[in-house]
This record gives sequence, structure tokens and C-alpha cells, in this order.
Amino acid sequence: MALHRDIYWLGRQWAVTGFGLQAIDQRLKGAFDVEGAKLWEDGTLDQLRAQPWLNAADLDKALTAARKRYPEPPRKVLSPVEATLRLSESILSQPARLSPQVLKLSAEGQLAKFSPQWRIRR
Repeated sequence: MALHRDIYWLGRQWAVTGFGLQAIDQRLKGAFDVEGAKLWEDGTLDQLRAQPWLNAADLDKALTAARKRYPEPPRKVLSPVEATLRLSESILSQPARLSPQVLKLSAEGQLAKFSPQWRIRR
């Protein structure tokens, strides 16, 4: 893939463009280009660092420039339904607690006491 028309930073092997982080060498045909939104993902750059032709210092400079240009996207906020489901799953995964003892009420052999009725006097 050709370099994007908007070039913000240019190094020896890498360029920060309107697309994101792109390899300058056109023979690679865009195989190692990284979109701006994926610059912050953990495993994205591991494949790049494993390449034998890679200039690590230039990649680090390009990555710093690209992350300044493309700030980290906000974390996904869970909807109330998803939050409730996760909370209920965590509660269900906890071990069951012992239930409180049931109180036994008994009135055997005792008479009930009734309170006297009261009346309003006029």
C-alpha cells in the first residue's frame, strides 16, 4: 500500500501518516502497516519486532511520534445490562455461604394475652 498523503513524521524505515504507522519500503506492500487505532493494542507490534530487517530504534521513535498523534482511545464502558450480568456471574461463582439459622417460635402451654379494647368516650 502506498504511503498516505498526510505524512507527519518520517524516519529511515517508518513513517507516521494519516493512516497510522506505515513502513516506507513499498516492496512490503503494506503488510506491516499499523492502523492508528491499533497502536495501543498490546500484541500488535510483537510481530514487527520479530522481523530480522527491523531497525528497532527507528520503530521506537516512530511509535512515540505516532502515539502522540493518535491518543489512546477511551476504554469501553459497559452498559448497565452487561455490568449487571458480570456482577451476577461473580456472585454466582463465589462459594455458597451458610444460611442463617431459622428461628423456632413456640407457644405451647402458654395462653395468649389479649389487650383490652379501648373506646373513645364522648
